[in-house]
Amino acid sequence: MKKDLSTNGLFIGSGTAFAIITGCFITVIFVYSEDWIIKGAAIVFSLLFFLLGITLILVLRKKLLAFSESLNVCIDDIVNGKNEVDFDLESETLTGKFNYKLKRLYEIMERNSNQTKIEKKAIQEMISDISHQVKTPVANLKMYNSTLLERPLSPQKQREFLSIMETQINKLDFLMQSMVKMSRLETGVIALAIQSAPLYDTVGLALGSIVLPAEKKNIEVSVDCDRSLEVPHDKKWTAEALFNILDNAVKYTAPGGKIAVVVERWEMATKIDISDTGKGIPEQHLAQIFKRFYREDDVHNIDGIGIGLYLCREIITRQGGYIQVKSELNRASTFSVFLPNERQL
Repeated sequence: MKKDLSTNGLFIGSGTAFAIITGCFITVIFVYSEDWIIKGAAIVFSLLFFLLGITLILVLRKKLLAFSESLNVCIDDIVNGKNEVDFDLESETLTGKFNYKLKRLYEIMERNSNQTKIEKKAIQEMISDISHQVKTPVANLKMYNSTLLERPLSPQKQREFLSIMETQINKLDFLMQSMVKMSRLETGVIALAIQSAPLYDTVGLALGSIVLPAEKKNIEVSVDCDRSLEVPHDKKWTAEALFNILDNAVKYTAPGGKIAVVVERWEMATKIDISDTGKGIPEQHLAQIFKRFYREDDVHNIDGIGIGLYLCREIITRQGGYIQVKSELNRASTFSVFLPNERQL
């Protein structure tokens, strides 16, 4: 059975080899030479050669043991999750070079570990948010369904309960669709198809979904956009982002109010202003409104789940753009969407 040589066995074997070579050399000299000066010189030379070889082996063994110990300490620190791992990077030795490579590997592992923790935390927060959002409509559905099954109700009351249940089902459906869109964007399942296209058509696509709700509230909607203006963007997803802003504008604008969409081309980017005469946003909340599932305390009586603006920011950011918000409480709000005039690499 073949066995691997141990480090000590390798050094003992090397020392033995030096001794055999030295002994063979002396033997040859004594056999073929009768000059005692030559024999003496051969003995001295052989002993020096043997001592030099043994010294070299011992030094090499010491260096190898030091290298092995240094490597073991670094690996132990990494395995034990030590925050500060001591890497010897000063010397231009094999140990220094190996430690440099080991340090690079450690940094990659540490970066991946941190990224995994961040992603795990994000998933936990998402699950918590979804659970919170689903809890209320599911509880309402169970309550109304139980009432319909267990109590005799008039046809009018049944229709009322069924109408409320439909509202809750629609809320759940909207939540699921929004979650699917968000998940596809965040995981890269859907890649944005960015190409130069008229922005007028995209704005029109977004406006088409809010015309009826705006008419019901007698809200005047105006648009100022050059039909020939083309900007690199994903038409479908950009329309989705603009719709989310417009939908909020309709929801939070009182009947008889106004919504204005103004598109203006700047030197580096094209700005899309969506202004309304709604309730406005408190200044201290402006930094929060793009967070997932964020809703202000005083708007819970208005339909919504607080995911629209989050989706909007994700869509625009992934196209190299950004969003700015200006708002006056109880007067007006303006969301400015900036899309780069040149496609981002």
